[in-house]
Amino acid sequence: MQIGRVLFCNIRKIGNLPKTMKNMSRPKKLTASQLRAIALFVMVLFAAFTARAQQTTGAPCAPSATTTIDGKYLPPPPPPFGGQIGIDANQSKPCWPARVVPPKGAPNVLLIMTDDAGYGVSGTFGGVIPTPSMDRIAQMGLRYTQFHSTALCSPTRAALITGRNHHSVGFGVVTEQSTGYPGYDSIIGPENATVAEVLKENGYATSWFGKEHNTPSFQYTVAGPFDQWPVGMGFEYFYGFMGGETDQWTPYLFRNQTQIFPWVGKPGYNLTTDLADEAIKYMNDLNAAAPDKPFFLYYVPGGTHAPHQPTPEWVEKFNGKFDMGWNELREQIFANQKKLDVIPPGTQLTPWPDDLPKWDTLDAQSKKLFARQAQVFAAYVAYTDHEIGRVIQAVDDMGKLDNTLIIYIEGDNGTSAEGSTIGTPVDMAAIQGVNVPVPAQMKFYDVWGSAATTPHMSVAWSWAFDTPFKWTKQVASHFGGTRQGMCIAWPSRIKDAGGIRTQFHHMIDIVPTILEASGIPAPAIVNGVAQRPIEGVSMVSTWDKANASAPSTRTTQYFEMFGNRAIYHDGWIAATTPPSPPWLMGLAKMPDVINGYKWELYNIAEDYSENNDLAAKMPDKLREMQELFLVEAAKYNVFPLDNTVIQRAIAPRPSATAGKSVFTYSGEISGLDPAAAPNITARSYTITADVDVSAGGGDGMIVTEGGRMGGYGLYLLNGKPVFLYNLLDLERFRWEGSQALSPGKHTIVFDFTYDGPGPGKGGAGILRVDGSDVANNKIPHTIPFIITLGETFDVGADTRTPVDDKDYQIPFRFTGKIVKLTITLGPEQLVEDDRNVRQQVLARAND
Repeated sequence: MQIGRVLFCNIRKIGNLPKTMKNMSRPKKLTASQLRAIALFVMVLFAAFTARAQQTTGAPCAPSATTTIDGKYLPPPPPPFGGQIGIDANQSKPCWPARVVPPKGAPNVLLIMTDDAGYGVSGTFGGVIPTPSMDRIAQMGLRYTQFHSTALCSPTRAALITGRNHHSVGFGVVTEQSTGYPGYDSIIGPENATVAEVLKENGYATSWFGKEHNTPSFQYTVAGPFDQWPVGMGFEYFYGFMGGETDQWTPYLFRNQTQIFPWVGKPGYNLTTDLADEAIKYMNDLNAAAPDKPFFLYYVPGGTHAPHQPTPEWVEKFNGKFDMGWNELREQIFANQKKLDVIPPGTQLTPWPDDLPKWDTLDAQSKKLFARQAQVFAAYVAYTDHEIGRVIQAVDDMGKLDNTLIIYIEGDNGTSAEGSTIGTPVDMAAIQGVNVPVPAQMKFYDVWGSAATTPHMSVAWSWAFDTPFKWTKQVASHFGGTRQGMCIAWPSRIKDAGGIRTQFHHMIDIVPTILEASGIPAPAIVNGVAQRPIEGVSMVSTWDKANASAPSTRTTQYFEMFGNRAIYHDGWIAATTPPSPPWLMGLAKMPDVINGYKWELYNIAEDYSENNDLAAKMPDKLREMQELFLVEAAKYNVFPLDNTVIQRAIAPRPSATAGKSVFTYSGEISGLDPAAAPNITARSYTITADVDVSAGGGDGMIVTEGGRMGGYGLYLLNGKPVFLYNLLDLERFRWEGSQALSPGKHTIVFDFTYDGPGPGKGGAGILRVDGSDVANNKIPHTIPFIITLGETFDVGADTRTPVDDKDYQIPFRFTGKIVKLTITLGPEQLVEDDRNVRQQVLARAND
């Protein structure tokens, strides 16, 4: 091989290689210079040989030259210098390395997924809510009627972007319940490179817009590290929110790693529209800078996860549309699904659960409220789909639709049952077991979905929107928790426009589909780390009409979440019966996770909706499936099985504030994540502020956490000290001094004594100025567990919403100087069971 001989001769000039290869094979200790030379020789030789299989364009060494790469080892080794170097530039020849590009014909990729939407939500799959943007993808591409999630959002998202099962990448549960086991530590390790990392190294522009929730909660601050943030996982640009949910009117938002506040000064701002605007701007900017560079754009808006917050004009479109109630809604969806052929002939509608009320048993006021809840949810679905349509149209407007692979998944799990059986105007209330009675909810009727609420709907609507299946989000054992409507289009490649595909597929199949479509192999090594194999199978073979009825290439798939589990194999599925419904927040006593569960068995090749349980009739088949689950669970890091949601929620994990009882700050600090802030729930505490009031008088926020939907604030209002405690927007308690503070230095203290033990108890607070009491007050209740998810801890200003709109508007900066702020926490006054409940509530709030 001439190339090899030339390279070997050149390399021998660099270091003292042994004179013969024969000598190299002898057991002999090599010097450091010899080892370096050998390594360099291997790298250059590898690059030379792999280059022979690459596609190159342009003259070698020209600035316009491009090349594909082998793709098995990312990033590829640097190519050898192809020019000549003399003693001066006149005797030298420059050479630019070729720019890496994907294989010829590789498509742009637009990967879209909505949130908390079951199979019966979209009009595309039989729902009563119009989703014309999803219809567009279905009409120019394919609909898949057996596509599945993991039943929970961040595990689904981890599987989607890695092509591996959620336990394989550490996301067996949400990060707030992570434990020190490989399947549950919520760390997408370097051995599981995301599809963005792979595409980026092969010449794609990569970006992420919308919901993240794949960063470990213990890294969820500006302190990092950032390798688990989007910019550390192969996404060159990120615009979105990091947690499980955010307020759409005043979102907790980041651009890359920097917190931003785009709604300030923009009346009517809504994140759903903003995300589309930003994605469109990004694509247009990219097109202007590098029109031939393909993009991978991951678009995951917050809709329709709570809070349900569409703009008013969308709410108006659905007036009266749900007055028929949830039982009739199921019938209508079921009939539509039959007409659209998105369920097979003979499919049966599963029975309504006994522990959810039927519509005709409700009083008139309840019907009015519940219809409003569904109206706003439907508006949110339609609004989200509309903004997605704007992003799709932008691709069309650039003339790139024909060569863009668009994947549109409706929901990362089934419809959410976390709004309680009666719904709520404040989702943080329902999550913490604070149920707002129907008459009290009616006070929010006219503003439902506005910035004055963070609403969620009754579980009964969630069950109906999962038609024709049983169960809801969080239930991995049944299709009500895992079956998602999904469409794929690629106009230049998929020609069976409007076709339907019935093959059984899963979120993990998306990555291998993208890689095959782009002609890019799954890498063996990324950044020096050997890769875990991709566990999904490509769906590309299903695109051809000739394969419309071909058997599923995915023959086996396990499901597991919170101990609920199932196993699919060749048209059969065995599933455990959930011992407790998700809307009870897991407070029921759980059975032994291995032997205490009842199992069901379905032949879904003939029983699409899992309606006819064959477990009693076919015990041998059930046993075979149960054994297969154990095999698959061992293969994919599912063990140890654990249904003790509470216990693992309180398991120790890294924390920047664990064990701290004294927190000290000075100056202005805005946007500190609650994970890094002092937690005042269920304990006594003291806030001490040493301030210097300016000559013109004092005004502004000293310290706050939370906002309109719950939280507290210590501030000066027209010079008077105020402590305001907002109990989940249900009631506000106030301590206020009667005299304005004079210019100069003062010490303001708020001392709260908690009436524990137990969560949500009341207490007595004293507001003091310079050692003298200026206000005393007792309150009957406090926030049980979680002050806020979508707001932050701020010193010297307020960043999102006021704790009391009647007092001030943001940013309400302190006009004087905060010399020192100290928050001292007393011992937590929770018994072990209370602690368990709190951690479970926190985990479920973040799912």
